[in-house]
Amino acid sequence: MTVDQLRRACFSLVLFISLCIFLAPSSAVPTGPTGTDKMIHIASFVALSYTIVLAGVSRPRAIVVLLIYGAATEVTQTLLPVNRSGSAWDWLADAAGIAIGISLGLALRRPERWWALPR
Repeated sequence: MTVDQLRRACFSLVLFISLCIFLAPSSAVPTGPTGTDKMIHIASFVALSYTIVLAGVSRPRAIVVLLIYGAATEVTQTLLPVNRSGSAWDWLADAAGIAIGISLGLALRRPERWWALPR
């Protein structure tokens, strides 16, 4: 498996896990302290945004795609018979996760030959 294939596989895995989390029936969702739901949204979208860029999607396209994905999951929660409701606050938490994930990716990127001394 090449590095590019591995990166795409990582994004695919994170996407699958997020779908399982966001579209699970309410009976399968554990309760937690106040704010736990928003932290899960943020953490999921940090992982999604970081791995989608690693998989080769440009940052601007990744932002747009993930904002649409976040909105779609909120609408889908409302429409599916899973006893969950969509929330604009959850979508804003998704957007915060995207911002953090993209920023993290920028902070961790390295020049092509990061080990070489500058000329």
